[in-house]
Amino acid sequence: MVHRGLHQGHRAATTVAGERPVVPLALTEAVLRAASTSTASVFLPWVVDRVELQWSEGDEVNLGLTRFLASEVDLVRARRLRLDPGPILIELHPDLNDDEALFHHVYAHEMLHAAGLTMHSEEHDRLTNEVAPSPSMGDSPLLQRLRDRLLAQQPVQSWTCGHCGHTWQRTTMRTPTRCLRCARPLR
Repeated sequence: MVHRGLHQGHRAATTVAGERPVVPLALTEAVLRAASTSTASVFLPWVVDRVELQWSEGDEVNLGLTRFLASEVDLVRARRLRLDPGPILIELHPDLNDDEALFHHVYAHEMLHAAGLTMHSEEHDRLTNEVAPSPSMGDSPLLQRLRDRLLAQQPVQSWTCGHCGHTWQRTTMRTPTRCLRCARPLR
């Protein structure tokens, strides 16, 4: 199954050091195979010809975003009648260029949206992780940078145990429930 149009038309706008990243054909084929197992993939017959891939402006909120360019009324009609959804734009954050595993995961996630799995459901998560599992925090430099940026913005940067006096720096978003040294509940 070769989807030449998808890859010839899916060279992202030049934004990262003059390079034009290319999505591996095998990844696109794997995403489309996974999408074909879902009854929610109503746009699958058109996704190869309708999707345009480009870099986003690099905002801090989204690593990827899928936009159906048809009106909401036309999109609801296309879904119900299983018609062509019209142009679909997938924007990927330029920082993904530095993290191949996360790039593949976000691309697979957004392509499943484009195929018609528009809701974040268990099925959507399962298919995304089958095709391109999300890298762990330790394996993803981009996720580590995002975590560090969020941690720096938190009002509480360290905790001190009221029992033993042990103090430690914040390294996760989650608030600890127990002291790392004496294991007593924090007060």
